[in-house]
Amino acid sequence: MEKLTVLVVDDEKEIRDAIEIYLQNEGVEVIKAKDGMEALERIKQTEVHLIILDVMMPKLDGIAATYKIRVEKNIPIIMLSAKNEDTDKILGLQVGADDYVTKPFNPMELVARVKSQLRRYVSFGTYEDKQKVIDLHGLTVDIHAKAVAVNGESIKLTPIEYKIVELLSSHAGRVFSIHEIYEKVWKEPCYNAENTVAVHIRKIREKIEVDAKNPRYVKVVWGLGYKMEK
Repeated sequence: MEKLTVLVVDDEKEIRDAIEIYLQNEGVEVIKAKDGMEALERIKQTEVHLIILDVMMPKLDGIAATYKIRVEKNIPIIMLSAKNEDTDKILGLQVGADDYVTKPFNPMELVARVKSQLRRYVSFGTYEDKQKVIDLHGLTVDIHAKAVAVNGESIKLTPIEYKIVELLSSHAGRVFSIHEIYEKVWKEPCYNAENTVAVHIRKIREKIEVDAKNPRYVKVVWGLGYKMEK
């Protein structure tokens, strides 16, 4: 893997330093910030390929920071939190986080998740038999550019959202179960993924559909999963 940069954002110096050591051992460049405001400044100054972001921080917390980052950037974001409730995880995913790790965490598990997200970020398009540009009734997916547009208007998607759109559009007409979507996009075994996938599908619909409650592109097949029409 080429030299990549990870921004570690946490108000606890010991955690920032510990994560830095583990990531540097894997050949990853690390820059650090102690709160959300400083993180936004770091992103302006340096090209960052992934962010590890604590939820509870002074000045600007992780949820608010993620929301601001997602206005302009599709950088993968892994959230850290001492909380372990589904509502907190879902909130993080709703505003654009790609993964969620609960404190206290196994450092090697965090490193594995970082490497997995970085691989997806720098090497999209691993599915076979894909066209260069897919056009589905006004929804266009440019596989090479990793770009999505609706009726010519560019749509900003997070890396995970893009992968879901790419998967469904590349196999238009095929129904994918929630477990299939999770395993193909997240590249890991599926455990209780219903909420995770549903949250991302909802966010995709809000971005690409004229009426998210009556979707034209991403269809639910009750009891089976999701698909895009040919």
